[in-house]
Amino acid sequence: MAEGEKTVVSNRKAFHDYAIEERYECGLVLRGSEVKSLREGSGNIREAYATVRDGEVFIYGMHIPAYSAASTHETVDPDRPRKLLLRREEIERLRVSSQQKGYTLVPLRVYFTHGIAKVEVGVGKGKKSYDRRRAIAERDAKREMERAVRRRERGG
Repeated sequence: MAEGEKTVVSNRKAFHDYAIEERYECGLVLRGSEVKSLREGSGNIREAYATVRDGEVFIYGMHIPAYSAASTHETVDPDRPRKLLLRREEIERLRVSSQQKGYTLVPLRVYFTHGIAKVEVGVGKGKKSYDRRRAIAERDAKREMERAVRRRERGG
């Protein structure tokens, strides 16, 4: 995480379900009350995904609840599709990547950098259940080795 960044929402489940191969930093088109709601730290991207449509990238399933102190005359759908801002070449690369079999665009985290809301989108390939089990086993083995090293260093 770079200096001046504040992560608001992260999608840890994405790393469990997908092997992330590429990452892109995207701007995010938001309404004023949505920005304030994100600054409060509320939001959810666990079920979100991104697609390329008509030369633009949109994120679906991203939930940003209404800002608690917002006026009531302007209501915004908390689950509306939101446009992501990228360069034309990046959009084309994402389009090609996402059309390959088994690949999808997964939002990894929402954060503020220098006061601007950004989304990190990853190009991920879905993991099979045996890949997930192997990853869990490797993580457990690594944790157990670290415990053994600590025990040995303490002399016990």
